Amino acid sequence: MNDKVHPSAKPLAAADAGPKPSLPPPNSQLYNAGRPPYRPQPPPRRSRRRGCLRRCCLWTALSIFAIAVLLAIAGGLFYLIYRPRRPSISVDSLQLSAFNLTDTAVVSSFNLSLSARNPNSRISFIYDEIAVRLRSSGVDVAAGSIPGFTQAAKATTTLRAAAASSNNADSTAVSQLKSKLKTTANNLQLQIQLDTKIRAKIGRARTKKLGIRVTCDGANIAIPSGKTATSAAAISHVKCKLDPRVKIIRWVMTL
Repeated sequence: MNDKVHPSAKPLAAADAGPKPSLPPPNSQLYNAGRPPYRPQPPPRRSRRRGCLRRCCLWTALSIFAIAVLLAIAGGLFYLIYRPRRPSISVDSLQLSAFNLTDTAVVSSFNLSLSARNPNSRISFIYDEIAVRLRSSGVDVAAGSIPGFTQAAKATTTLRAAAASSNNADSTAVSQLKSKLKTTANNLQLQIQLDTKIRAKIGRARTKKLGIRVTCDGANIAIPSGKTATSAAAISHVKCKLDPRVKIIRWVMTL
């Protein structure tokens, strides 16, 4: 009689002794496997040098602003107290006693009378020597000078000058002046220029010297035919303009 063989309910011992299969890591571990661990960094420290520079710039800007405000206030108070105004110069008379025009030279003799007025009630002016120049059609026909003087407040000063010329001139400019005289019946159309430096005096204080130029246009005078001097006609129509001249390095600016 044959015996039946029944399989064992327990697995073989050899199977139990084999290696266990490894389980896959969680998804979170797979996602962060190649990234370094997060470590919070401390906030960057500001450089002390940069902070000092900013403070210096701020204080410098505030100082400049404060100085500008103080200067503006001082200027406004000065204007309200003194009411400064420019001096004025006008032509009273102009005489021509001799005039001869050659191809290369101008020979002339003028007598000039001016009036300088100071409209300020609390400011006086100190003038340096005044250089006088008379021009016609771009040609210098005479030159002279007036001595310096001091002018009190609310004063009018009469100035007299003798201007003459015996110098050579550009032949082209002289030719143009001759042509101009033919069209104006031997009447010279003159421009008078005055150049000087002036200082203002307020009490005991004095300002620095400021260059000025006075330009007078509209003077017409006939050329004398004999020994009798001629005078400028309608001298009251001559208009004079005073302009400050500021020198910046090598350039002179007329304001």
